[in-house]
Amino acid sequence: MNLEQLNSLNTEQAAHVFMQCCTSSAWVEAMVQARPFDSRQSIARLADLSWQGLQESDYLEAFAGHPKIGDVNSLRAKYANTKALAGNEQKSVEVASDAVLEALAQGNRDYENKFGFIFIVFATGKSAKEMSELLQARLPNDRQTELVNAAEEQRKIFQLRLEKLL
Repeated sequence: MNLEQLNSLNTEQAAHVFMQCCTSSAWVEAMVQARPFDSRQSIARLADLSWQGLQESDYLEAFAGHPKIGDVNSLRAKYANTKALAGNEQKSVEVASDAVLEALAQGNRDYENKFGFIFIVFATGKSAKEMSELLQARLPNDRQTELVNAAEEQRKIFQLRLEKLL
């Protein structure tokens, strides 16, 4: 897709495209309404600006659209409609040892029990072991710190997906 095609989509089509980048309804609506874009840079800038102004519930909605890191069944189910843009983000999990996958699964359970949302990390380029170590390093944080951390990781994810989109 190019910039002209993105700008010419109807509202429903544009919402579908942006939903593949981030599942926050408020963010998607802001991106749809921000069209037409005059450059890839303006899309990236407006995506960040739209993200910064959201409420906690909007961030949580976006986080809920992600599969749990290392959960292969969750990956299959949640990536079904975003496969083209998100399919390789957790590729390293496919080759991880059972011990690393179990550590990720347990870490995810601990994280979600503590913070009330799943562990969000920009997984591209990271091994399953690295993601597990990052998860363990973030577990001692308080909820507000983790909300900020997860929102920043989500921002990196949608920026990469926007780049892939265009």
